[in-house]
Amino acid sequence: MPFLTAEWRKLILINYAIDAKHLQPFVPAGTVLDTYNDICYVSLVGFMFLNTKLKGIPIPFHQDFEEINLRFYVKHQTKNGAWRRGVVFIKEFAPKTMISFVANTIYNEHYETVDMDHSWKENGNEITVEYQLEQDEWFSMKVIADNTTEEIPVACEAEFITEHYWGYTKVSETETSEYEVWHTRWKAYPVKSYECNFNFGKLYGSEFEFMNALKPFSVMLAEGSEIKVYGKQEK
Repeated sequence: MPFLTAEWRKLILINYAIDAKHLQPFVPAGTVLDTYNDICYVSLVGFMFLNTKLKGIPIPFHQDFEEINLRFYVKHQTKNGAWRRGVVFIKEFAPKTMISFVANTIYNEHYETVDMDHSWKENGNEITVEYQLEQDEWFSMKVIADNTTEEIPVACEAEFITEHYWGYTKVSETETSEYEVWHTRWKAYPVKSYECNFNFGKLYGSEFEFMNALKPFSVMLAEGSEIKVYGKQEK
């Protein structure tokens, strides 16, 4: 039985190409950085958790909420030689204290509880999606897209960004936790324009302040799907 079930919906993914040296200190033991066309990506992701349940039980006032995270991509080779492609989170923001407590305690994640807000608006053939968080001031990410989803092609950058089914967390220099995330293949909305007002140094640490001067390599809006998160395993 999965530990957590929910829906991840209307995911804004703002992707940056960076030098791998910036991520090496955060790579969990037993994993290596995963790249696409020799590009090392880090993604700022905002989305909604909907219909959230822990072990099949909905928790009052904790079913629907925003999340914004900064993540990068790794892979881990299993004992039989197969590669598992996964993500590592630098930090995740959510507006619910219990969510942060459970994720940090059980999954060794790096959640922080802050005030958050979101907006989904449809206007004819357009959809506007925005996510915000407050830390002394409000920071926001917004996308305007065509209001029709398209299949994500095989073997493209968008597939690389969205098709990861494992999570890895650096517990110590020698210990790593691994958990599986199941979801169906996502569809995406063609993005027309975007805005990103984030201070990466303030929100994610001085190691990422350099990102304030970077222009995104790509921007996506994915519809998302139902998801299942299974219990962690120590590596």
